Amino acid sequence: MRIDVLKSKIHIVTVTEANLYYVGSITIDEMLMEAANLIENEKVQVLNINNGERFETYVIKGQRDSGVICLNGPAARKVVVGDQVVVISYASMDFEEAKTFKPTVIFPDKNNKI
Repeated sequence: MRIDVLKSKIHIVTVTEANLYYVGSITIDEMLMEAANLIENEKVQVLNINNGERFETYVIKGQRDSGVICLNGPAARKVVVGDQVVVISYASMDFEEAKTFKPTVIFPDKNNKI
């Protein structure tokens, strides 16, 4: 049996941009991506602390050390610049492997820095 478990989590970052007319996705500072063990095009779930929205999209690599968290395309309607969000990804793995798997969780500061 395979189950989905938490793989990566960026716990509370601030939305710095929202770009409605972009193709779609979430742009994340490359430094945050690496620290959270996320890769470009990975599917993520975004949880908006300010309004309760939960939605899925994929990751685009943002400029390193920029602190950028930009919601693009239709997802831009789910946030306001300044909102705080949590970004989560999951992995599918064997049940026994999942029992010992340790996810990567990071806690950036208020400027989206590690």
